[in-house]
Amino acid sequence: MGKLIIVLGPTATGKTAFAARLAARLNGEVISADSRQVYRGMNIGTGKDYSDYIVGNTHIPFHLIDIVDPGYEYNVFEFRRDFTAAFHDIEKRGNNVILCGGTGMYIEAVIKDYRLDNVPENPSLRMRLETLGDEDLVSILQSYKSLHNVTDVSDRQRLIRAIEIQDFFRKNPRNREGMPGLQHIIFGIRFDRQTVRERISERLRKRLEEGLIEEVAGLLEAGVLPSQLRFYGLEYRFITDYLTGALERNEMVQKLETAIHQLAKRQMTWFRKMEREGVTIHWIDGLLTMDEKLSVACGLLNDLENKS
Repeated sequence: MGKLIIVLGPTATGKTAFAARLAARLNGEVISADSRQVYRGMNIGTGKDYSDYIVGNTHIPFHLIDIVDPGYEYNVFEFRRDFTAAFHDIEKRGNNVILCGGTGMYIEAVIKDYRLDNVPENPSLRMRLETLGDEDLVSILQSYKSLHNVTDVSDRQRLIRAIEIQDFFRKNPRNREGMPGLQHIIFGIRFDRQTVRERISERLRKRLEEGLIEEVAGLLEAGVLPSQLRFYGLEYRFITDYLTGALERNEMVQKLETAIHQLAKRQMTWFRKMEREGVTIHWIDGLLTMDEKLSVACGLLNDLENKS
């Protein structure tokens, strides 16, 4: 394996635009590390800003976006497999690889080289878990691990699956040794908390104007079940509740905005955990101009190149 450039940060910090412009400078291609952008037809709610991949007259190639249909539950095992295939494909063309996203578990699955097996269903375990309440299920999951990934407890189906996976790995320990030969450098885009809040609020307002509610309504009309849509994250969960009459519109917007703020905080908590565990993240001030951000990143890359 060769070199990998990673761009991460909490939601609404402009990661994709930066990664695409870095790719334009370095003859690179972008692999998405976003757990929701894999789904076709879920564009506004997952923030697929396709225009970010157009830099001047150049269309930056991107990977692992729009690869599965809504209703399917894509997982970290499949991401690790698909990332590896995309990485080798890009390397064969002699281009640089830039992994970009805010899903910390996906990024760690790459840099820590999780040897993930495709965890089979455990019918007997599921039967036992189905008899328990949600609080009991959360307690069981907490006995396996610290709940940094809050999406594990976002709904009952996902909670049971998370326990099933942890039970499997307790009985079949994973090898988490580093990926042999893979050199990586991580850039993080960071704003102060108040600026992130303002950016989140403005982005949500814009997405609602662009048709976010209509996008969710279209998915429901296409046959995606409300229970499935709630699996796909905050926008789809709260707007589904609004469309099915569980929430009034103003209440939905307020709850959704608050939940996205909380998501950004959890993402930063995950990245700080990575740093505590020895992962180096080179943070770049989000208030810098794009050219200034690129200069900082390219300067660090040149320094590493000269040292190697």
